[in-house]
Amino acid sequence: MDYPGNLFVIAAPSGAGKSSLVKALLAQDARLQLSVSHTTRAPRGQEQNGREYYFVSPAAFDAMVQADAFVEWAHVHNHRYGTSRQAIADQILAGADIVLEIDYQGAMQIKRLFPAAAIIFILPPSWEELRARLVKRGEDAEDVIALRLKNAAEEMAQAPNFDFVIINDLFERALADLQLVVNAQRLRYPAQRRSRPETFQALRLP
Repeated sequence: MDYPGNLFVIAAPSGAGKSSLVKALLAQDARLQLSVSHTTRAPRGQEQNGREYYFVSPAAFDAMVQADAFVEWAHVHNHRYGTSRQAIADQILAGADIVLEIDYQGAMQIKRLFPAAAIIFILPPSWEELRARLVKRGEDAEDVIALRLKNAAEEMAQAPNFDFVIINDLFERALADLQLVVNAQRLRYPAQRRSRPETFQALRLP
């Protein structure tokens, strides 16, 4: 499928700083839009329905699965998350540059459906720092933190399958690296051809 927009898929284990990096990236790059996923988990902290996620019941999620409404969906930390097929199609066909903030399972599914997508994995600098960030967040009980750390081992084992890997040690450096990836993706030949077809036609380029 050829489409004018770029698709950026960002995954990471809990506590690696993915959400903070994506929020900062969106704040400094007006061309990017966040694709909001559906989830069966409850809102955390200051999260709002339709902003961070669409929070839906398990029954409503089941109905969307049956209707083939998701381009990808997965179980993560005992909850389900999914990305609306129609929302993605509408945005990238309109020429928007879309950011998907999802888990590695979803990233792999997206890459199969959209081969031109850039998939990016965020790593923490160490296991000790990852645990410290989860504890500092103050949102999860000790057993939940233990589960997140256990799942992180499985998640980080998938990093070699991604196009880009960013280590979130110093936040400002990780953010700069993420913006570099975005800019590089926009300058790839197919992406430039999609976004500036008149130039390529005028120059008689394929």
